[in-house]
Amino acid sequence: MSTATPRMKITYATLSADNEELQLSFDAAVERARANLGNTYPMLIGNEERTGTETFDDRSPIDTDLVVARFPVGTRTDVCDAINAARAAYPAWRDTPWGERLAILRRAADLISERQFDYAALMTLEVGKNRLEALGDVEETADLLRYYGDEFEKADGFVKPLGSLSPMERTRSVLRPYGVFGVISPFNFPMALAGGPSGGAMIAGNTVVLKPSSDAPLSGWKFGEALRDAGLPDGVFNLVTGPGETVGAELQENPGIDGMVFTGSYEVGMKLHRSFTQDYPRPIITEMGGKNPAIVMRSADLDEAAEGVMRSAFGFDGQKCSANSRVYVDREVARAFVDKLVEKARGITVGDPTERDTWMGPVINQRALDTFTKAADDARSDGGTIEIGGEVLRDGDTERGFYPTPTVVTGLPLEHRLFRDELFVPFLVIGEVDSLEQALHEANDSAYGLTAGIFSRDESEVTLFLNTIQAGVVYVNRRAGATTGAWPGIQSFGGWKGSGSSGKSGLGPYYVQQFMREQSQTVIGDEGPPIL
Repeated sequence: MSTATPRMKITYATLSADNEELQLSFDAAVERARANLGNTYPMLIGNEERTGTETFDDRSPIDTDLVVARFPVGTRTDVCDAINAARAAYPAWRDTPWGERLAILRRAADLISERQFDYAALMTLEVGKNRLEALGDVEETADLLRYYGDEFEKADGFVKPLGSLSPMERTRSVLRPYGVFGVISPFNFPMALAGGPSGGAMIAGNTVVLKPSSDAPLSGWKFGEALRDAGLPDGVFNLVTGPGETVGAELQENPGIDGMVFTGSYEVGMKLHRSFTQDYPRPIITEMGGKNPAIVMRSADLDEAAEGVMRSAFGFDGQKCSANSRVYVDREVARAFVDKLVEKARGITVGDPTERDTWMGPVINQRALDTFTKAADDARSDGGTIEIGGEVLRDGDTERGFYPTPTVVTGLPLEHRLFRDELFVPFLVIGEVDSLEQALHEANDSAYGLTAGIFSRDESEVTLFLNTIQAGVVYVNRRAGATTGAWPGIQSFGGWKGSGSSGKSGLGPYYVQQFMREQSQTVIGDEGPPIL
């Protein structure tokens, strides 16, 4: 699978639909994808492509009659076999010189970039991302492998000489891999959030068992395909598909898993964190979403603010853990800001995301659509004003999909649940405040602390925001996205409080170290420690 299209760098902050060659290349990739829908894919366990006694349909949220792929319903036995395969492969992979490990992962990154259009077209059909968001997801995956590899290389494999207490003593600090990591990835960045954690673990010398979301298993499988084609040894990366009640539970409970990465809801992540560490403190990296605020002050460029909020609130239907879902706006400019925001939201085209003019496609499933309709009903019944949206499209091409409309709500009290609950749908609530201090209080009064943004031209306000906001990723005056759009090596991405467990962010310079533990090596004698 390949394309002849010249490479184009597409990121979430530089998305542009102006390139006609890009558009035509994506259209061709969609046609190729549609010609190969409905195939059954195996699990990847050691050197085996394993089928199952049962399969499940990976259906498109664009049109639920469309079966994108079929996958095995994995069992606990399948997970155990995958863990055993990963454990068997671990010693050789750990002992592979890190330069050789990086060479394999870099080849995989290049293959992903070469296949960007084909992988993105499949992703659009599988989860409903528009073409530019899907292209960004695929390219981010490749860049995560490159960036983490570059950081590992810059650190010289994380081997650091230390001091000595005698001329005959030589000591060094070495970061060494743990063993086998389980990775549970979500649907919303189905390749990047499978490939980023898996890649970080493998670069560090660990082996991996991946459980992709059952709403997006094909994107995870395609990541594994690129690894295989790049020459990754059997068993270093394993993939088991199926429900959380069996596949996820076995990863969580099996003592053969030395570490875990989970991306998903706060409720599931906290339950996993408690259970995974109940016997001894195994490392677990959890990224658990957010209720991300933007603050708009009277000194702001309101057009810039409205554009940034619109992009962050409604990009991929608000199904990003970084999505902007609440705004606190200075009362003096609130009406003017809302009017500009509504005007921009009115220009959003909702529909089939394989079409080039569509900016917002469907949400992932019926459960998400139910969350949206419940939020709209609550806003109406509790005295809010729906400035735009609040409806579901059910006609024509949208009849068999899950299509909410971009929704902006004003007039609710600041303590309302819609300012507190993470919804993961295109639903934005706006509250009026009298001061930046009040806005910061409301913004920080949350269990979450992932992303946040401010629009202000007052330097003292910006300084107070940066010094006070409780979030791991913050933006100031960002038209490309008030709270969204991080990229490897550009913005580290990780949450505080209930949004993340490790304090070390993905996409950043401290991420790979989390997949390793320190060993101090002291050798007495004429020769220094052997090179690992």
